[in-house]
Amino acid sequence: MLGVDKLLVSALNHLLQAESWARERLRPHAGAQVSIAGGPLQLNLRIDAQGLLAAGSSSGIPDVSVTLAADTPARFLIDRNSLFSSVKIAGAVDIAESLAFVFRHLRWDAEADLANLVGDIPARRLALFAARVGSQAQESARRLIDNMAEYAIEDSTLLAAKRDVVSFGKAVDQLREDLAHLEKRIARL
Repeated sequence: MLGVDKLLVSALNHLLQAESWARERLRPHAGAQVSIAGGPLQLNLRIDAQGLLAAGSSSGIPDVSVTLAADTPARFLIDRNSLFSSVKIAGAVDIAESLAFVFRHLRWDAEADLANLVGDIPARRLALFAARVGSQAQESARRLIDNMAEYAIEDSTLLAAKRDVVSFGKAVDQLREDLAHLEKRIARL
């Protein structure tokens, strides 16, 4: 297992250890193999008897395969609500449902982890600051994407505006109708 893989497994297990409901949800599926793939990431995991994750086997067919969309990192930063709609899950339905439920509802309590390091008050202030910075970064990224889309549509010839495509479609429909009328007139002659 590569260093990045170990880091991801450690981070996921840290989250799972803080939430007993999540471990209880995964515990019945002990021994199940899970494959997570997306871009350069290929992670093979196994659910252990405590409901935590461990390094899995890359040989054989996994019980559940999770395929992440190419834009998963962007969705994670910009629109987390749409993140799960882009994920493809295949395999054993009961295991896939449990994994999907756990990952959808699992949250990191960063403030609690910070409080263990620096105390409650500084942790609260740092968490509020991080939330403000994160919110502003998301808004900036959203505005940047909107500006790039507007430039591509309005100021350059890279993309056609929706109104132009609709107008073109209506013109083609009108031309088709006119041609049909003309063909009928010619047929009558």
